[in-house]
Amino acid sequence: MNSLKIKKGTSKHSAYDLRDPNSEIIETHTLAVIVTNESGVLARVIGLFSGRGYNIHSLTVAEIDHDSNKSRITVVTTGTPQVLTQIKAQLSRMIPVFDVHDLTEDGATVERELALFSVTGKGNKRVEALRLADIFRANVVDTTLDSFIFELTGTSEKVDAFLDLMRPLGLTEIARTGIAALARGSN
Repeated sequence: MNSLKIKKGTSKHSAYDLRDPNSEIIETHTLAVIVTNESGVLARVIGLFSGRGYNIHSLTVAEIDHDSNKSRITVVTTGTPQVLTQIKAQLSRMIPVFDVHDLTEDGATVERELALFSVTGKGNKRVEALRLADIFRANVVDTTLDSFIFELTGTSEKVDAFLDLMRPLGLTEIARTGIAALARGSN
């Protein structure tokens, strides 16, 4: 009787492996969750994520309709397609949740983030910080003789790029809002 030996280091994938090859792919999705605007709702939504070990990359919350007492939670999270499907299903079953939209799956979106940067510096560093702020269309919202506070709105990638350039120029503090997102068009 012949036995089949598999060498260490060979591929674990087989032509007979019925698992979905995309199941190991980690995706980033932006979810818009419409909820009742009442105390404890955000804690319950966050509890769903933390209790199951799901990571939140960005979270923003704001009231969207005062008359009907609704708020919108925008969550950027990551996971395999199966995990993301599970997150959406579990959110949809929560009592204070009216609607869950996966903006990433729905199509093109507009995503923006607001950030404030405190930069301290004198001389050439101060001039360079102002020059870069102009290139990035960042607004000076406060200034002293040796510091600036810049306001920047844009994609997370734009905020990250500005952050990287401000570090060597005297960045002392940053505050970020997290992503706000809407589907493009008439969706």
